[in-house]
Amino acid sequence: MQADPHNLEAKAFPLALAQGGERLRIAAFKTGKGLGMKLSTLGLHVGSEVEVLHRQINGSVVVSRDSNRVALGAGMAQKIMVTLSPQETKGDGLGTLQGTAV
Repeated sequence: MQADPHNLEAKAFPLALAQGGERLRIAAFKTGKGLGMKLSTLGLHVGSEVEVLHRQINGSVVVSRDSNRVALGAGMAQKIMVTLSPQETKGDGLGTLQGTAV
């Protein structure tokens, strides 16, 4: 059986492994209902996009969602499965120049 390339969880990795500056989409919470509800009250929902502002070597992270910043311990970040945001995966990563050539 082949994995569905559009299945977010198939491509997901723990938030604790993300790098600073990455834009990510939350794919799943690998946790019980209580922690999932706590994350939801912090504005973190499955399908929402976050930006990693800072990651410690131990896996704890600070993420930005809209205008809010949320600090997560390594254990909690390990239970949040993420994928690269569609914006992050577009193009070749080199960017484009716009305007008129001189």
